[in-house]
Amino acid sequence: MLAPIEQGLFWILQFLHGVVGDYGLAIISLTIVVRVALLPLTIKQTRSMYELQRIQPKIQALQAKYKNDKEKLQEETLKFYQENKVNPFGGCLPMLIQMPIFFALYRMLGTTGDTVGLFPTYIATLSAEAAAQASRFWVILPDITLSAKQVFTVGGFGDALPYVIFVILFGLSTLLPQFLQPGAQAQQKQMAIVMGAMMLFFGWSVSGGVVLYWVTQGLLGLLQQAIQTRIYKAKEANQ
Repeated sequence: MLAPIEQGLFWILQFLHGVVGDYGLAIISLTIVVRVALLPLTIKQTRSMYELQRIQPKIQALQAKYKNDKEKLQEETLKFYQENKVNPFGGCLPMLIQMPIFFALYRMLGTTGDTVGLFPTYIATLSAEAAAQASRFWVILPDITLSAKQVFTVGGFGDALPYVIFVILFGLSTLLPQFLQPGAQAQQKQMAIVMGAMMLFFGWSVSGGVVLYWVTQGLLGLLQQAIQTRIYKAKEANQ
């Protein structure tokens, strides 16, 4: 199922490399292409998250009012969602649709167990000099086919530092969207911290190319969230 998507993404990556001349920049460009293609879905997802946060105080009021009557609480909560035209699962479908693309990108850029992605496989076919040039991301990451863990094991913390910085940004890109949501609750922030820590662990072991994709994706997501939130707040202020 993922193989055709992976192959298509690899072709796009090769095309973009022909335009920008750097595979790191090509991955960033590919991330932008994917983000634009999924924009209708991510707009809907961000809108749903904003609406859920906006009505959270009223939901909490219902929970306090009917805390001893779960059946009535469920009935009143559903009624409240319907009256306010809010779908509590509105952000789930866009996320589910994006998952095959993410897994295909992950497979294409990195190595999972015995499965080597199309990009590292292609790099391996080049001469040593050409491979070193192709796998370098500008002057930032010496080899985007390697993980922070691999670089640290061979060269120590000094060599791994650029990768570590990207891994930290990777974790922050998971953490910050939840913290920046209007009216974010303590439980939601705690969950975001746990997810951010998990992403640090995950980012430590995956290739620099995968981390570069997710850092770019996270920054674009934060930008979109900030723009949409400002628009929605402005509309509410004018109503």
